[in-house]
Amino acid sequence: MKRYQGIIHLIVFVFIVALVWDMQYNPFTVHDFQSGSFVEVVNAEDPLFKEIKNKSDQYKEEPTDAYIDRVWKKTPGRNGRKVNINKSYELMKGSGNFDEKKLVFDQVNPETSLEDLPAAPIYRGHPDKDMVAFLINVSWGTEHIPTILKTLKANEVKATFFIEGKWAKENVEYVKMIAEEGHSLGNHAYNHPDMAHLNNEEIEKQIVQTNEIIKAITGETPKWFAPPSGSFTDQVVKVAHEHQMQTILWTVDTIDWKKPSVSVMMNRVMNKVHPGATILMHPTPPVAQGMDQMIKEILRKGYKIGTIDKLLSEER
Repeated sequence: MKRYQGIIHLIVFVFIVALVWDMQYNPFTVHDFQSGSFVEVVNAEDPLFKEIKNKSDQYKEEPTDAYIDRVWKKTPGRNGRKVNINKSYELMKGSGNFDEKKLVFDQVNPETSLEDLPAAPIYRGHPDKDMVAFLINVSWGTEHIPTILKTLKANEVKATFFIEGKWAKENVEYVKMIAEEGHSLGNHAYNHPDMAHLNNEEIEKQIVQTNEIIKAITGETPKWFAPPSGSFTDQVVKVAHEHQMQTILWTVDTIDWKKPSVSVMMNRVMNKVHPGATILMHPTPPVAQGMDQMIKEILRKGYKIGTIDKLLSEER
């Protein structure tokens, strides 16, 4: 029996060594698969992968920082882009051919955003952004709100409504409706004063009081301020900035308060619309009657229509 004990011990030892070896190393396991490095090493030998990688710099665009323009004042930045080589390869490898339309991009954030800049008004979005925003200032024209909301909903378009505080108190249900339908709400002062002729305390009261009313109705504090009639001073902009609000003006004016015909209003807008445009309007008969046509014409020109939040974001 003693003669076999040595053999048995040897067999047990070999078995334990094999078991430990199997636990520590498996030649068929891809240890770094989740990080993507193994996939890239394998793909790197594929001519298609090499082609995508070699051409990627042609499609790279650097981000642009937010800045204060001499004319247009505070201007948002814009994300850059770079080719995601692995994702692009996955889309193209089925055909085995390079296809520019199947390139996948990652966006690259700029170093300086609007929030990093000092107080200054905003007139437009980034000049290379193919998007416009509807700015609807509301302190009267209540009877046209349902038609405007219905048209926006039918076209799946979101707008920005700058609400007067006094109007909001008297039309709580409409304010709720506007918010519930996904539109952005901004502050249009409390009772439509000429903000340029107010002292600091009065400016503060107009902004704060309206913010409190809108927050009580919607649960959210506005971060955009549109001075009535576009009248403001540096002090007005500074006070808004101190309340973490941006002061919004416009680049395209419908002049709808003069009650032009729809065709006159349309010509006025379509002749001036541009990338990054902010289009000022009110709840008036020409806007209620012509908004559907305006939306379709703007989209036909290749622009998207978004809220002021979307327009001023760095997203491409």
